Amino acid sequence: MNSIPSVNLQDFLSEDPSRKQKFITEIGKAYEEIGFVALKGHFLDDTLIENLYSQIKEFFDLPLDVKEKYEIEGIGGQRGYTSFGKESAKGRKVGDLKEFWHFGQYVEDDPVLEAEYPDNVMVDEVPGFNEVGKQTYKMLEKTAKYVLRALALHLGLEETYFDAYIKNGNSILRPIHYPPIQDEPKDAVRAAAHGDINLITLLMGAHGKGLQVQNHKGQWIDAIAQPDELMINVGDMLSRHTNNKLKSTIHRVVNPPRELWGTSRYSIPFFMHPISEMPLNVLDNCVDAENPKQFEDVTAGEFLNERLVELGLIKK
Repeated sequence: MNSIPSVNLQDFLSEDPSRKQKFITEIGKAYEEIGFVALKGHFLDDTLIENLYSQIKEFFDLPLDVKEKYEIEGIGGQRGYTSFGKESAKGRKVGDLKEFWHFGQYVEDDPVLEAEYPDNVMVDEVPGFNEVGKQTYKMLEKTAKYVLRALALHLGLEETYFDAYIKNGNSILRPIHYPPIQDEPKDAVRAAAHGDINLITLLMGAHGKGLQVQNHKGQWIDAIAQPDELMINVGDMLSRHTNNKLKSTIHRVVNPPRELWGTSRYSIPFFMHPISEMPLNVLDNCVDAENPKQFEDVTAGEFLNERLVELGLIKK
């Protein structure tokens, strides 16, 4: 596969069984073959998107000393600000050329989970930042729910199989700023080759060149969404749960050509995580004689913790 397939969520949401099945078939095939789709028909509207970009640009334009007061020690970067170069891909010692912010779950009716998750960090200097972040989080979470419902049906599961695991899940909305490149990077890129940890990732801002996906032949292909599309990919948790039937694809954000070094790039991924207790044990119907069980039993919380240690975001 040498390009990213495009699908429309409105097919799945329609009352027409053939349109719904078309969406299930298309997204299932794409996730088995390359692990990425471009999705139209999601729940974000243009006004919300414009407002979000305006607010995040205003935040990242703040002086560094102001931003750094929102960098919270001891929580592995799970909420608030993470400064430039702090995060590196698994297996790499060089930090990525980015700074970012984390919005987390807005827990409803569950005091235990409310106590488990760190609080969201409130920004005083940009009044609309937190509210627009929350609205975006909710709309992307809603979009992700229906994508997972389609995947449940593709996998031969009950349609709402994932619903209970993602309600109040440990999902993260991450506005990222890749600042202008000042000097020749020695061995750093905006985001080194990596797979995502979570169930699925919904990415805003893949409208220009930069994001690349590695296909099964090992070739890097550009993943460019249309302005009305989200790029959505399978994460390691879902790949593991399906015995690698659905592929978590390695991807990266490359540095722009030298003439564009003076420009910022923004992207906004939503990492859909389940609750920590979700078992990621390989699904029985994804195991057969030709595809024996590849992964040990583990919970989502255990797997996340292991990966955050590998990324250097938390210490053992």
